Amino acid sequence: MKIVVIGGTGLIGSQVVANLRDAGYEVLGASPNTGVNAVTGEGLADALQGAGVVVDVANSPSFADDAAMDFFVRAGRNIAAAEKAAGVMHHVALSVVGTELLLDSDYFRAKLAQEELIASAGVPWTLVRATQFFEFVGTIAQVAIIDGVARVTSASIQPIASADVAAKVAGAALAPPRNATIEIAGPERMPMVELVRRHFDGIGDTHEVVTDDTEPYFGVLLEDRWLTPTGDAWLSERRYSDWLAAQPKRVA
Repeated sequence: MKIVVIGGTGLIGSQVVANLRDAGYEVLGASPNTGVNAVTGEGLADALQGAGVVVDVANSPSFADDAAMDFFVRAGRNIAAAEKAAGVMHHVALSVVGTELLLDSDYFRAKLAQEELIASAGVPWTLVRATQFFEFVGTIAQVAIIDGVARVTSASIQPIASADVAAKVAGAALAPPRNATIEIAGPERMPMVELVRRHFDGIGDTHEVVTDDTEPYFGVLLEDRWLTPTGDAWLSERRYSDWLAAQPKRVA
């Protein structure tokens, strides 16, 4: 079976491609770098020829409202049309836990539009919603620093390693379509301020970290459980502190 991974050269996509190839499948990692542009449609029909499954893990290069909405809606419509023409039997996409709660953000309004388009496109589908990736905790920590102090909300977060996200997305691609959403998260739920403290402790950063619930998360003032899964979520086993300790150390 041929599987096409849209966004197949990115952080998640490259790992999904590797996982599926290791499992013995024919996999095409599709991205503008490989001549496939889902937003313009360039190369899409040829890429999907003979594919049984399409995995979409591409992300908008901009968080601005018009740019993000344009990216996800245009790409979603082009992918759905190409899938129908090619006879694709399963569409798998990656989204974000709590998307429908984060609509003060231009980006998450665009992600919700993408989800709605997938559910109504007429191609059998599975949506994998993940929590924040371990790889982006450092960015959260750095953005929080104001006048030398990291000010971070106490709202809960339950981050997950990108490798575990990729493994679950690959698994969804090999399973029958659910026409439903799967939520996935890491094993530890904690206040975001505690996660930032763990990050700084792990890298030897001495910035002071204080709780400030008036500080937004990428433009959104959070309620406590908006970034954590609800119901019967799949939880990975890899803990953030263990993952961080295994990362290559920066050379001064």
